[in-house]
Amino acid sequence: MSYEIKKAAVLGAGVMGATIAAHLANAGIDSVLLDIVPFELTDGDKKKGYTKESPEWRNSFAANGLAGALKSKPASFYSKKNASLIKIGNLEDNLGWLADVDWIIEVVIENLKIKQDLFARVEKGIKPGCIVSTNTSGIPIKDISAKFGAKLKQNFLGTHFFNPPRYMKLLEIIPGEETKKEIIDYLTEFCEEVLGKGVVICKDVPNFVANRVGVFDISNAIRIMADKGLSMPELDAIIGKGVGRPGSSIGGTMDLVGLDTGYHVMNNLYEAVPDDEMREYFMPGEFMKKMMEKKWLGNKTGQGFYKRTKDAQGKRTKLALDYNKMEYVSFKRPKFDSVSDAKKLEAGFEKKLKALFAGKDIAAEVVREYLCKNLIYAANRIPEICDNVVGIDNAMKWGFNHKLGPFETWDALGVKETIDVMKSLKLKAPKKVTDMLKSGAESFYLKKEDGKHYYDFETRGYVKLEDKPKIVLLPSFKEREKTVKENPGASLVDIGDGIACLEFHTKMNAIDGDVISMIYDSCDIVEKDFLGLVVANHGTNYSVGANIFQVLIAVQQTDWDMLDDLVSKFQYANMRMKYCEKPVVTAPAGMALGGGCEMAMHGAKCQPCGETYMGLVEVGVGVIPAGGGTKELMVRCTEGIPDGAIENGLNLQTYYQKVFENIGMAKVATSAVEAIELGYIRKTEGISLNRDHQIWDAKGIALGLSKFYSKPKPSRIPVMGDNFKGMAAAILYNMRRGNFISDYDVHVATKLAEIISGGDCSEGTYVTEEYILDLERDAFLSLCGESKTQDRIMHMLMKGRPLRN
Repeated sequence: MSYEIKKAAVLGAGVMGATIAAHLANAGIDSVLLDIVPFELTDGDKKKGYTKESPEWRNSFAANGLAGALKSKPASFYSKKNASLIKIGNLEDNLGWLADVDWIIEVVIENLKIKQDLFARVEKGIKPGCIVSTNTSGIPIKDISAKFGAKLKQNFLGTHFFNPPRYMKLLEIIPGEETKKEIIDYLTEFCEEVLGKGVVICKDVPNFVANRVGVFDISNAIRIMADKGLSMPELDAIIGKGVGRPGSSIGGTMDLVGLDTGYHVMNNLYEAVPDDEMREYFMPGEFMKKMMEKKWLGNKTGQGFYKRTKDAQGKRTKLALDYNKMEYVSFKRPKFDSVSDAKKLEAGFEKKLKALFAGKDIAAEVVREYLCKNLIYAANRIPEICDNVVGIDNAMKWGFNHKLGPFETWDALGVKETIDVMKSLKLKAPKKVTDMLKSGAESFYLKKEDGKHYYDFETRGYVKLEDKPKIVLLPSFKEREKTVKENPGASLVDIGDGIACLEFHTKMNAIDGDVISMIYDSCDIVEKDFLGLVVANHGTNYSVGANIFQVLIAVQQTDWDMLDDLVSKFQYANMRMKYCEKPVVTAPAGMALGGGCEMAMHGAKCQPCGETYMGLVEVGVGVIPAGGGTKELMVRCTEGIPDGAIENGLNLQTYYQKVFENIGMAKVATSAVEAIELGYIRKTEGISLNRDHQIWDAKGIALGLSKFYSKPKPSRIPVMGDNFKGMAAAILYNMRRGNFISDYDVHVATKLAEIISGGDCSEGTYVTEEYILDLERDAFLSLCGESKTQDRIMHMLMKGRPLRN
């Protein structure tokens, strides 16, 4: 049987249910969101005139859930407009809606009887082939499905989303004993390709994979802290980015998630795993029990392991919990030599981790004990919770934001060397790992000519990782000597089928002279030897913009010719991409700010990742976009105007007001959909929800375009002249009178208005792109000569913030 999910139903409109429905909407999937009918009318309901028959009252739980998702921070929807794909109802009146859905996701309270009773009703009204799943985080799938009919058992499985669903990559799929393999395979592919998830197939055991290993990780760290008499700030300074953990580390993560959530998961695990060799680690300590009693639950209650407050002078300060005295105390950020020394190394993460692991101070002692116990625990869970090391590694990276999974960490440290450390700590190394070493296998992962392999404990040999052609990894192409040309700032890589990829690799992918030079070179090479070009990378951010340190040097030296040349080269590098003879597809993800946004706007097509944060933010440092961003927004907002409309008196004010507001207010889109709404990305572009598939998607677009591509004709841009300047002046006057902006903000925005107006032109005049680029460059150079702009740039440099142009 073939499966296709076009419409879904989410049963349960709490925080998790509503945000799952929101992410389905982000992927373009229609859904119905159902919850129970309230028990009684409140006084507020009666004042509104509701009766027990009123749909507004009967659907109020679902309505409140949707409203919460719309207001959530971080945002659950790519755009609030996506909420129109969700239809709300209730579980009494609207179960009939389930008859035409393709996937039902149950997200009600974690109570076995309630789930079983609900499914008994659901089973009667679903169509053949409908996939049914539960989002349970701990109740066994076999218990939930115990009373199901044979057909439903075949279509039933667990789908454990991580919170918040939009942002957390991990989705655990837990098949039941009778779940059809084709449903497991289809849903895995659907969740990866359509929802953008990283899927791990789990066993039906308590807390599945990520929470089982991840909660031990946190419990282990907290126990080591207490045993060694460390403070939480000291633990967080040790178990942080240096060991591949999020910046929030242990205490910050617990405060973020909520101590109550962590406490209950620990308790539940303690009860559920009586045979676990480390069971006692799941029992929360006495100080955590006291924190629960005092409702010191973390960010949700304003205090947990940390508390933000104000001192006597009204200055914001952060206090830490002294868990022995149960009182909050001030603290200085702890420093440890081993942590600092490892951080200073000019090396990759793995070598820094190895140096920290081999350190001589208390921090290194903590790291050794913490990691060794984690590694042993993870190895002992195979095959109990998962069949192989790959699933556990992926679960910890995708569900807990660890830089490396436990077995990747073990490889980085050296398997044999780490076992020697375990012996010195009197810890028992897993027999399966020592047997692996005896067999001659020295690592959990191994690269061979045909690809990457992992060690399989069951077969006692290496197994090739499944090929996933949609995951295009640029380093693997470089290893196969597919680099066409490179310099310190960027590389041009042959990714096959006649497509090349331009990759940046400066710090934060900031644009410098090397990047600009490689744009020109890449276009030249692609026109000669390739069918098309993709501009993409694997960095956290596509590009935070041009590094304005070079700008500051030119300004301080009053070398205006050098600065003019630098800006001009960047402008025309973008124009070179736009008018390349072969199609250029940009693929932004993460932050694409300032110059990064401008580059993304200058391709023939743009294939953004859903999580793209895009905008022209230059006014923040007192300048305006000078890499063609202003020009390109002007082109895009007017390119759909019918021929003859301007000559017949069309008012361009509404078109250009949006450009003025976007740039003047430094508006940044918080998703690719918002970037489309703001005009940074065209409405005709597709979106990749799975970042791992984005380069593949962009490559496919470039190949498709190459079959019929001809470069675009130069744009002619209609301008408003003095009429736009007058409109902008009125807006700025009102904003200044309302004290929303400063005098210097008015000065910068007036320069921006001069560009958008077209300078000294009458309304209805058509100008070239080059003409607007000249206005951009003149305004940029003029503002760079202002002392207040220089002060803003210097302030940003001193603060150590990303440098954006």
